[in-house]
Amino acid sequence: MGNCQNNLPKNPKPLKRELKEKLQSPIIIFTIGGPGCGKGSQSMRMAQKYNFTHLAVGDLLREEAIRPTTRAKAIRDIMLNGALVPSGFIMDLLMDRLQKVENVKGFIVESFPREINQAKLFEELVGRLPNMVIVFDCSTETMIQRLLIRSQMGQRVDDHESIIRQRLETHYTQCEPIVAHYLQKGILRNVGPCEAGWALLFSCP
Repeated sequence: MGNCQNNLPKNPKPLKRELKEKLQSPIIIFTIGGPGCGKGSQSMRMAQKYNFTHLAVGDLLREEAIRPTTRAKAIRDIMLNGALVPSGFIMDLLMDRLQKVENVKGFIVESFPREINQAKLFEELVGRLPNMVIVFDCSTETMIQRLLIRSQMGQRVDDHESIIRQRLETHYTQCEPIVAHYLQKGILRNVGPCEAGWALLFSCP
């Protein structure tokens, strides 16, 4: 897997001044949580309710992974091992998509950051914090069962049980410092349990 990662940038490209300025005014919300916790559907609902642009890092990676390139193969290999794609590539991919959106009120960025380095890189590149970071809580067993059902439906190549458990292990290892970082910044919002608490997000005017 190391050879695969060597094909992907570990450090992001510098952000152009115009994009940095462009990203100062919109509301930016990150949503994080384990695979299968439901953050995808809830992120989309939030984006629709508040007329924000929804960007899912996982979807962006899967779009890249199906391209007929060496880089795409590297991404596929990493994802099939339940590991994380290098931060430099993630940041370049996200910044490229952010700069393509015009006249935006706000962003819901799903599954970001995936490790503490990405949180810090975002702040360095953009020069600001997100407005809010929402953590979706869900039990491990519930997430596994949801992902196994999704696997049976053939929706995702990385939804086999051995990969699911590796993805969960990776998530728990990487998530703790992220949560601590945003808790210290005062912008963390924890939503749980798995479904009942989510409606609170949509009760605001």
